[in-house]
Amino acid sequence: MPNPSAPGRLAGGSSGGSGAAVAAALCDLALGTDSGGSIRIPAAWCGVIGFKPTWGLVPIDGCFPLAPSFDHVGPIARDVRTCEEAMLVLAPGFEPLRLDSLSAVRVGIAWTDRADPLVRARVEEQAARSFPDLRPVELPAVDGTYELFMREVADVHAELFAEHADVYGDNVRAKIERCLAIADAEAAAAARRREELRTAYEEATRDVDLVVTPTVPFVAPRADTDELEFRVRGISLTYPFNCVGWPALAVPCGPAEEGLPASLQIVGKPGADALVLAAGASLVRGTAAA
Repeated sequence: MPNPSAPGRLAGGSSGGSGAAVAAALCDLALGTDSGGSIRIPAAWCGVIGFKPTWGLVPIDGCFPLAPSFDHVGPIARDVRTCEEAMLVLAPGFEPLRLDSLSAVRVGIAWTDRADPLVRARVEEQAARSFPDLRPVELPAVDGTYELFMREVADVHAELFAEHADVYGDNVRAKIERCLAIADAEAAAAARRREELRTAYEEATRDVDLVVTPTVPFVAPRADTDELEFRVRGISLTYPFNCVGWPALAVPCGPAEEGLPASLQIVGKPGADALVLAAGASLVRGTAAA
């Protein structure tokens, strides 16, 4: 998918069309699906805003599933207020929050050392400017959970693939075959690992209200780059919050490598969607006023 914010670069996926349409001002709002980062990565690379809600807050009825306990639906827009307005429709009972100041919000920062130098610099600079009470936090890696994701993909496609494997594209067919090879014991171990991580994330963030990280460790790759060259690292900072189901917002935070957009990810605990969006709106207002 071409990137209107960076010609010759990828827009990201899988909701790259939504991110590109918003960035090109073809629409004010688009919906995306996000099982490992597919709202936030296009938003980051296209220089717009993307929100992945708490798992289960927005119904996914009518969406063809990928991995149901990882799947989310959320908005992509050019401003946070539009994302909030979308959430009023998408999530009955959602109530926006207004913050006059971020001074009372305790914010942890993590994983900036995993990003390319200028992405790291932009994220750390923006975080330091926007969040007066900023402190480092240590979040564990989510290794050992992907087998559960793969088993869920296999379960979704098992019957279709058995009857129609020949009409799947070569790239997708190989992925489905790897998913179908996951054993019951591997999936069960991954499910246990995910529950351990949910507890570990709660404990690691006991003294903060939000966490900020880079959204993606690097800027948009060139359009002719093979996805296999960057996929694992590309989702490394977004997939963890699909795994535990926490809400996360991607917000542009300035130019990084080759002048391309960097993005900061604001993450909240389950149910803190309104706080995440309010913090993002306050951050953007502060940036505009600077």
